[in-house]
Amino acid sequence: MSDAIKHECGISVIRLLKPLEYYKEKYGTAFYGVNKMYLMMEKQHNRGQDGAGFASIKLDMTAGERYMSRVRSIAKQPIQDIFAQINERVNRAFVEHPEYKDNVALQKKNIPYIGEVLLGHVRYGTFGKNSIESVHPFLRQNNWMHRNIIVAGNFNMTNVHELFDNLIQLGQHPKEMADTVTVMEKIGHFLDDAVAKLYKQIKKEGYTKQEASPIIADRLKVAKILRRAAKNWDGGYAMAGLLGHGDAFVLRDPVGIRPAYYYKDDEVVVVASERPAIQTVFNVKYEEIKELEPGHAIIIKKDGSVTFNEILEPVERKACSFERIYFSRGSDKEIYQERKELGKLLFPHILKSIDNDIKNTVFSYIPNTAETSFFGMVKEAQNYLNKKKEEQILAIGSKITSDQLHEILEVRPRIEKVAIKDAKLRTFITQDSSRDDLVAHVYDITYGSVNKGDNLVIIDDSIVRGTTLKKSILGILDRLGPKKIIVVSSAPQIRYPDCYGIDMAKLEDFIAFKAALALHQERGTQQKIDDIYQKCLDQVSSKDKDVINYVKEFYAPFSALEISKKIGELLSPADIKSEVQIIYQTIENLHVACPQNLGDWYFTGNYPTPGGNRVVNKAFINFYEGKNERAY
Repeated sequence: MSDAIKHECGISVIRLLKPLEYYKEKYGTAFYGVNKMYLMMEKQHNRGQDGAGFASIKLDMTAGERYMSRVRSIAKQPIQDIFAQINERVNRAFVEHPEYKDNVALQKKNIPYIGEVLLGHVRYGTFGKNSIESVHPFLRQNNWMHRNIIVAGNFNMTNVHELFDNLIQLGQHPKEMADTVTVMEKIGHFLDDAVAKLYKQIKKEGYTKQEASPIIADRLKVAKILRRAAKNWDGGYAMAGLLGHGDAFVLRDPVGIRPAYYYKDDEVVVVASERPAIQTVFNVKYEEIKELEPGHAIIIKKDGSVTFNEILEPVERKACSFERIYFSRGSDKEIYQERKELGKLLFPHILKSIDNDIKNTVFSYIPNTAETSFFGMVKEAQNYLNKKKEEQILAIGSKITSDQLHEILEVRPRIEKVAIKDAKLRTFITQDSSRDDLVAHVYDITYGSVNKGDNLVIIDDSIVRGTTLKKSILGILDRLGPKKIIVVSSAPQIRYPDCYGIDMAKLEDFIAFKAALALHQERGTQQKIDDIYQKCLDQVSSKDKDVINYVKEFYAPFSALEISKKIGELLSPADIKSEVQIIYQTIENLHVACPQNLGDWYFTGNYPTPGGNRVVNKAFINFYEGKNERAY
């Protein structure tokens, strides 16, 4: 509960379809696109806090004029820092050259960042140093305009070693083994190849080298380049790219793991990781924003034409359900309803845990991201009570007195704000043993919100590691004197690492894994663990493409309830007086709540790509051998 999970990256592409003068005339500024990109990135700020980047391309610039700009930041507030830099540069230009202010042509020619094609990225790195070199967009430069490429994405590749080796086999010398670099260089290689072939063909038609460049840009088949580049990719991705002459694309993985949405009218094409960002920034209706199909790319050519191309054959859709539970903005119409449904579906399990005693139960939530599922849980509690009230009133009939009626109607779910996070407090001592005492004060409790002997139900969106629960939350809630503390997770037990872009990489970090390990130790089934390790070793050394997730066997001997009970024991502080129970969402109810997003590998181990199974088996080997490292 309230353990920070590093978020996914967020992308935004904006393509202005009219000349910049049009936006100056209609909206009062030629920087319309830049302003919209700032809003798009801020509206997706929830997806990235440790870096941000912006890039733009100006169309139809003459030789010698700057047509590409990029700015990146790892400042504390990276988005604000980026646009402060842009704003400072623009204002300085206006002060030094007053003639620019009302002349769009001069602005475009002389001021960086203004342009018709824009790419924004917010980053939360899953691993590696938080250096400026790690921040998207990445840039591959060339003197030939159409060979320049700018890339940014929300992704992680499971087979980066294979992709790196492929580049070496092509004769390249990549500067580092990072999936962003290998992906960009793979696209760049096939872009170079396509340009070379086109040039050869156009030269035969009698054009000069100078005449060939714009013709190459016009004839370049972006879809074909992407098909060749993405052929061996294994991972989840929404990949955005800009070519120097003005083509743009966003490609989504064939499973639909990572999200991508788009909107188009006669003024603009916009693509982003989050639908509400587009809806709010461009003030358009929910129905006007479409989801990019898995395995497809939206391609916007320099002339403004838009096509949707199948790049990789879509397979069974396994869009990430954890995306809906935790990462995406809850203001999305569908996500809001799904999160409420997750809370609603938990209520029968809660009712059983409190022996139907709603009158002596307090309902609350931690942290704020769990508020929506809390609404669904409380609404279902109200529905339950309304039915009980109706039964009581009908049973008494016409003889019911005013006092009896008042007593029946007075019963309602007791809702309290029990715990509040102290945003100002920082656990600045990271190594000292006194850090635990600081952690214990990260939350404040509302004294008097719970009567002694009450049940206290606290809902969260997920319980991953349980560290904050054990070291802080349960201890402070116990001070309120409840009879029983029931911690409810709107997500099922997180048992398996993610390898598609979320920072959950090590099995031994998960409280569900620790609970299953404790059960193995209690029951003397160490041999089972040894057997799984050997199977994982055999698989890693095998070139067989039919990969099996052997870590499922680690959990197989135990029911979900047994593991939840053990989690409750492991997370209960030694001196706690209240009884602690942990309730997790069921897999079945997760699918009921999120029927279009059935990617559940965190919970079930059913990875949608072979690379996922390889990663989880490697993660088990790392655990067994005591290696504190990632499996990808």
